[in-house]
Amino acid sequence: MIAQLHGILLEATLSVAVLDVSGIGFEVGISGMTAASLPPLGEEVRLYTRMRIGNDAVALFGFATVEERTMFDRLVAVSSVGPRLALAVLSKYSVSQIYSIVMAEDTTGMSAVPGVGKKTAQRLILELKGTLAKDHGLAAADVPAAGQLPLSRAASSPLDDARAALLSMGFSPQETDLALDGYDEGMRVEDLLAAALKRLGMDA
Repeated sequence: MIAQLHGILLEATLSVAVLDVSGIGFEVGISGMTAASLPPLGEEVRLYTRMRIGNDAVALFGFATVEERTMFDRLVAVSSVGPRLALAVLSKYSVSQIYSIVMAEDTTGMSAVPGVGKKTAQRLILELKGTLAKDHGLAAADVPAAGQLPLSRAASSPLDDARAALLSMGFSPQETDLALDGYDEGMRVEDLLAAALKRLGMDA
């Protein structure tokens, strides 16, 4: 079992990172939170990993923190929840936010994750609550330090929401950071997105 990788970051997208570890390139699936924490290409990075073996493939997933990996383990243990859906949850919310949503039985919040309907949200909360109640350390888990994109555990602001929206569209953390650079925190999300998309050469 590969528990962690420490190497040079060769490639990075919103969902995949490639690390050069002693001349071997490892491709790992990652969450949006981990993607935002990655350093610039060519620099060293450490990811805590989990290997999943399916019927026809072996996949490796990487996480910026041990707590995120632990939450991934808890999520994929839920019936009918696979690695991709677990990463979608971890891309939408930090570990501590997921803990709070589950303990508060916030079905609406969980349903906000792309691909998670109401029934799936209810099942996630039902099956996770007992497990997470015994794992209080996840309640105070830190958001991974960002390479260039600052992340906060505080309540989301319009700028945070615009950033999350751009990441969900497939823009890289670096592109998102540059597109939103210098804009006022007090602007509306719609205005921030329109301005950012113009910078990125797209119509709002």
